[in-house]
Amino acid sequence: MQRHVILVDPYSGAAEYAKAFRERGIEPVAVLSTPGPLDSYRRTWAPDSFLRTHFFDGDFGDLVATVKSYDPVAVVPGNESAVMLVDRLVAELMPGSGNVLELSEARRDKWPMARAVAEAGIPHLRQIATADPREVAAWITDSGLEGRPLVLKPRRSGGTDDVHKVAAGEDWRPYFDRLLGSVNRFDIRNDTVLVQEFADGAEYIVDTYSVDGAFGVVSVSRYSKSAKNDRIGIYDALDYLSPQDPVARELAAYTRRVAEAVGVRNGSTHTEIVLTDEGPRLIEIAARLAGSCLQYSARLATGDSQIDRTVRHCLDGAFTPGYDILRPVRVVWLSSPRAGTLRNAEALRAAEGLETFHRLGTPYASGDPVPCTEDLFTSLGWVILGGRSQEAVDADTARVKEIEAQLIVEP
Repeated sequence: MQRHVILVDPYSGAAEYAKAFRERGIEPVAVLSTPGPLDSYRRTWAPDSFLRTHFFDGDFGDLVATVKSYDPVAVVPGNESAVMLVDRLVAELMPGSGNVLELSEARRDKWPMARAVAEAGIPHLRQIATADPREVAAWITDSGLEGRPLVLKPRRSGGTDDVHKVAAGEDWRPYFDRLLGSVNRFDIRNDTVLVQEFADGAEYIVDTYSVDGAFGVVSVSRYSKSAKNDRIGIYDALDYLSPQDPVARELAAYTRRVAEAVGVRNGSTHTEIVLTDEGPRLIEIAARLAGSCLQYSARLATGDSQIDRTVRHCLDGAFTPGYDILRPVRVVWLSSPRAGTLRNAEALRAAEGLETFHRLGTPYASGDPVPCTEDLFTSLGWVILGGRSQEAVDADTARVKEIEAQLIVEP
């Protein structure tokens, strides 16, 4: 009898779940949490990867009946947009095998998330969510943040969508007014705005996979990001840390506390942390796998990934507590300095001849319109490098940036 797995919102790198389960004889079925694919992910939506696709139209009882008809081995979120729907489905169909249902919102919405972390006594950033600018002004004064940099962002988005840094002494109100009432990349209206103190320090990622409350670290990596005016979330590169690195150990311990505070017991988390002079500070925890190309790069660096651990957990009941580094690996993201028409996408093929080259990913071809890069959604793509030494990876990184500089984007 054919067995199935339900993948909810399997956009971007989450589509790789389909291949991994098929290799074990499990047919993947997609469920989209919206009546149609989200526009922000349309380029990464691959319906041919799945046996069937079902759309959630708001009738939860009908969706439960549809999912139950497959008698699935698991229901897995592929994106932030899927987290709360998956929590409800698992609680209904597989009670006791998911995360803490009462804390579901804290695994999706940055404001309940922040409050759960604060209530657990975990060091955190000062922040407020409101639709009233007067409350923001009073909070800034009461928190002693006058004349200090701030960050404004949507509560329920991702990929550094509409994240703005307000410089010390700059007026935060224009950013607040722009965000309030706007529709984010997940087609959710921003009824309030999250305002928080700016975390100064290096940004890291801790990717985990938990089984029945046992906390397993899949990888710890460091982001390199750049800013363009007030936009601070432009992805440049990612490098993997050794599990013996003291920073990796500190961040893993901090992430465990955060995961417990928001009720994670099973499945993947993707946690962004800034290591400040005062210690780690949570940016956000997402109860889903690391997206984009990060499953491939993690497998190259460590021999394992969140997708691999998901399959082993669901089919074998396996748990893996930690990870090893097999080789230095770097993800290099590609950017466009302006919006316009990309004239020479083929120039990127030069990266394929580099010593440490492993994979190139871009959704654009010559003649395509491209956006100005301001966040992950507007990146031109990525190159994955991995090789015998960090020096070789560094040298090829410089070459990738030279190739990127040769791209012609006509306004």
